[in-house]
Amino acid sequence: QVQLVESGGGSVQPGGSLRLSCAASGFTSSNTVMGWYRQAPGKERELVATISSTGGKTNYADSVKGRFTISRDDADTVSLEMNSLKPEDTAVYYCNGEGVFYFGDAGGAVRWKQLEVWGQGTQVTVSS
Repeated sequence: QVQLVESGGGSVQPGGSLRLSCAASGFTSSNTVMGWYRQAPGKERELVATISSTGGKTNYADSVKGRFTISRDDADTVSLEMNSLKPEDTAVYYCNGEGVFYFGDAGGAVRWKQLEVWGQGTQVTVSS
């Protein structure tokens, strides 16, 4: 079973920085777009940033361009570096993975599945 586990959330003052990490497990390899989304109280979940399977292509919401950086630390870990944080960045941040996941077994067979997977979320609070 594919799992995404976020870490690194917390509370910070305006202008501060946080780094979120997302560790993926439960598969042999993957070809996926990974992303970060966020949901503030009373609002819909929105895209923050995405990164391609090779890490060569990134996409950001206009509200975070120039302040946030998404990266693939390795094949199974994606991070979001958040700088110059503002109170309006306060939200639960979710890691997302969408694409093909490969599952190998002891006999050498490989299965694949097209999946979209979400993490459980991590709270980020920006307040003075």
